Amino acid sequence: MGLLFRLFYIVEAGLATIQSMQDYIKGRGSQINTPNRFNAQAFVLEHFEGIDDLPDPDPGTEVFIDEPKQIVNKVESTDLPFLYSLNPYQGCEHGCAYCYARNVHTYWGFSAGLDFERKIIVKPNAPKLLEEFINKKNYEPASMSLSGNTDCYQPLERRYKITRGLLEVFLRHRHPVGIITKNSLILRDLDLLTELASMQLVRVYLSITTLDEELRRTLEPRTSSSLNRLKAVRALTDHGVPVGVMTAPIIPGLNSDEIPDLLKAAADHGAIAAGYTMVRLNGDVKDIFADWLSKNRPDAARKVWNQIRHAHGGSVSDSRPGVRMRGEGNIANSVNQLFKLFQRKYFGDNKMPDYDFSKFIKGGQLTLF
Repeated sequence: MGLLFRLFYIVEAGLATIQSMQDYIKGRGSQINTPNRFNAQAFVLEHFEGIDDLPDPDPGTEVFIDEPKQIVNKVESTDLPFLYSLNPYQGCEHGCAYCYARNVHTYWGFSAGLDFERKIIVKPNAPKLLEEFINKKNYEPASMSLSGNTDCYQPLERRYKITRGLLEVFLRHRHPVGIITKNSLILRDLDLLTELASMQLVRVYLSITTLDEELRRTLEPRTSSSLNRLKAVRALTDHGVPVGVMTAPIIPGLNSDEIPDLLKAAADHGAIAAGYTMVRLNGDVKDIFADWLSKNRPDAARKVWNQIRHAHGGSVSDSRPGVRMRGEGNIANSVNQLFKLFQRKYFGDNKMPDYDFSKFIKGGQLTLF
């Protein structure tokens, strides 16, 4: 918690920012660049008296084009209900302060902090790579998810349309796909999603963390508003696309009391299922979220922090399979009981429909590329 009240932060590559309570960067979830443990050197920028020309604290989003050799990742975790994941982007403009995926950005030489949400790696060849993967001789259709370490409908998708290209590949091959997003941009692809749904080839989850718009604007600043996400649930449902809602993550002492209202709103807008995860602050996310708490919820910071700790056996981080997603102890159990109570009330025994793998078509022409 020593990071909570620092005014100067260590950053790398010379892209430093000075942060104080007066210098809050609106539209960004992280206010700092945490050091990258893979970099041998780091820079510290301090504000000396008489020096007025400081770097722009938010120079905007920078795009890096990458042409990877593969796009489909096999998921080894037993906590996740899919075998493969695809990430058309690395990093995410949504900027959710709690995001576990921030740590992955360090492998690319960037910080898990501000860099994660303003230095985005774009993979335009993702649809071509997916097509090649599906057409492998020994490949058998299996559950795939968009995405694991990014949001496939983050703002840059409006320009690059990589996710739409991926959906076109899934549709052409009659291959099932699952989607989770915090952005109503998904409605742009309603034509493809409707056709996939007509063959039981798609399941969509909208992730909705809070109904408090003031909280959303600072906690996950570049996501769609909660109202627009709920409207997306309704629109997808009305077009026959099976939709669930993830109240994720639950942050004890911050949004945990919203569980009943979140589930009611989801059901009222047509969601047929709901799930949740407990927040966990692994790696650099611990410092990023501690800083966010100190700036946005200073009066509740200690309470929230301690409740997160108590939900994970005394630590805010948790990597234990089978435990990390739900936590443990009294606070985690209370959250679980509250969720199950209102899940039964609003959703009963409803569940997402099974995928139909029997329609899978291997081969075909690469008509998109």
